Amino acid sequence: MANADHATGRPGGGSGGRPPRGGRRRRSLLGSIIYWLVVLAVWVLIAIAAMVLYFSRGLPDTSKLYQIHRQPSISYLDRNGALLSVRGSQYAPPVDLDALPAYVPAAFVSVEDRRFYQHWGFDIVGIMRAVVADLRRGHAAEGASTITQQLARNLFLTPDQNMKRKVQELLLAVWLEHQYSKKQILALYLNRVYFGAGAYGVESASETFFNKPASKIDIGEAALLAALLKSPTHYSPVNEQERAGRRATIVLDKMVETHAITPAQREEALSHPVRVSPALATQHAQYFVDWVDGQVRKLVGQPTTDLIVETTLDLPIDTAAETAARTVVERNGRLGVQQAAVVALDGGGRVRALIGGVSYADSQFDRAIDARRQAGSSWKPFVYLTALNTGRYNPDTQVVDEPVTINGWSPHNFEPENLGPLPLHEALQRSINTVAAKLADDVGRNNVADTARKLGITTDINTDPAMALGTSLVSPLEMAQAYDAFANGGFKVQAYAIERIRTRDGKVLYEHPAPAHDSVIGEPQLGWMNQMLRTVLVSPGTAPRAAIPGYDLAGKTGTTSDFRDAWFVGYTGGFVAAVWTGKDDNSPMHHVTGGAAPAELWRAFMTAALPRLKVQAIPGGAAGPAPLTDDPIGELLGNTTGLSQGAPDATDGDAQDQDGQPPPPPIGPPPGPPPGPRPPPPAPY
Repeated sequence: MANADHATGRPGGGSGGRPPRGGRRRRSLLGSIIYWLVVLAVWVLIAIAAMVLYFSRGLPDTSKLYQIHRQPSISYLDRNGALLSVRGSQYAPPVDLDALPAYVPAAFVSVEDRRFYQHWGFDIVGIMRAVVADLRRGHAAEGASTITQQLARNLFLTPDQNMKRKVQELLLAVWLEHQYSKKQILALYLNRVYFGAGAYGVESASETFFNKPASKIDIGEAALLAALLKSPTHYSPVNEQERAGRRATIVLDKMVETHAITPAQREEALSHPVRVSPALATQHAQYFVDWVDGQVRKLVGQPTTDLIVETTLDLPIDTAAETAARTVVERNGRLGVQQAAVVALDGGGRVRALIGGVSYADSQFDRAIDARRQAGSSWKPFVYLTALNTGRYNPDTQVVDEPVTINGWSPHNFEPENLGPLPLHEALQRSINTVAAKLADDVGRNNVADTARKLGITTDINTDPAMALGTSLVSPLEMAQAYDAFANGGFKVQAYAIERIRTRDGKVLYEHPAPAHDSVIGEPQLGWMNQMLRTVLVSPGTAPRAAIPGYDLAGKTGTTSDFRDAWFVGYTGGFVAAVWTGKDDNSPMHHVTGGAAPAELWRAFMTAALPRLKVQAIPGGAAGPAPLTDDPIGELLGNTTGLSQGAPDATDGDAQDQDGQPPPPPIGPPPGPPPGPRPPPPAPY
């Protein structure tokens, strides 16, 4: 036992005191955890270094941080040099952060990056919050980009959503934080971010939306600008006022939370609604500018410098058309009239006015250009002209209003009874459907389609029996273009809107060529058609509401099945205007005919427009067609400044205005005596 005790008691003796093989002591559990954490950290650092090295190879050049690269702007002028709109990038001189009220930068920090002054370029707390929010909602619903990351993205990167871009964005954000102070980063951000309406930077946005420098805006205006950054289109104070207001209120709430303003200042801001610059809120001719804007690059390619586009539009006349459309639609809203379109051309095809809807702010769909609706009886002049061209018909030729069936189709008149024998001119004046159907069948519907194409209809034309009543789908621009030949002496025109495109230093890049002056209506057919179409504006014609005393006017109404579309296309010498009213969903109105709301709108517009123009008598007649001049109606006087497609079913005729009431009062000044010679009275037919 002694030996045993001795053996166990000697130094290093026994199993308890013997060092492990190899001379190494085993680690404790805590030591092992620390060891492997260190190893893992080393490998993570190696991976991060490798990733940084990999993604850094594709980083953009940051040496030109303060250089601004912008798309050229395009300024659109009316025919007298008045500014219609500026499209493209607009930059103002960079604003000094110290010159701004403290609440201006605070509004952006509060809503975009409330921990801006604490993070180093990326916000770990914000990222974790966004991840939790996304997991709860099951989809990506919340972003976590800091102001520095947004600046890096705007300055250096593309908007592509992929892992490489996100990593590069983070790397650039950290680099920006290392190179520049918070104040410099915020100033760069406010001077470069896009606010919509072509405005880049807070100074340009303030001038655009409020017509004042950024140093003069109040708390509510600052909140509205900050609200725009989430989506300049979605929260536009011009087109989306209510939505923009709600978003601005959220910004004010966040400014209170971050102590940028007091609750009392918030209430004060909410008690004074923000007013957008009247020049921006009431911009006119935007349907027209949209249409022209799409043509510029086709004519001159992608601009590399600022451009000036001289257009054909008469801004005062276009504004008169806009006012008339809005007023007449409101007046007839109880009858289901919801939308209107107006196109006015001079005798050379220049677009003098173009209204694509009653409110550009509510809908940017251009019903004057892009809508295709049935023409109704406004198509009938093409049928009658084709008949006159055969030489077998003249205005006094007797025709019969009687029941008729063509290939199993039987047209009906608006009025229930048939009139029996009557002269051709009266059949057009009263818009008799049976006569038009028989005429088209007699002269050939293909020939009617050829006539329409020669005059300027470009869309597909159906040739079934109902085509005589206007079942083909057309736009108001096409109808104005086709009727222009009646107004200008029988010459075909191609409607156009751009006279000249030039650079700011005067270099002309495009100029509209001189018109071809191709005659498409000869005599005596031109004189006959104009005399017949004059009588439409005289009872028992279908549009006495369109008449304006003292002017030589002619035109034709159009009404389609179930009152889905109502038209009036009318003209004087060298000036034509096409008007359409209806609903965007192609549902019926309440017995609205071409002689009602469209004729009222046309009369209201022309009452304002005619005194401003050097109008003349409608050409044609015994003396033959007058030659088409370069500018048939001259300069302004006294001022130098979706439709769903209509179903191709049969249409009914136009209602006669038999309510015994005088036309509604005009909108605008009375026409006064005509500036040109007083025309002779219409012939008996």
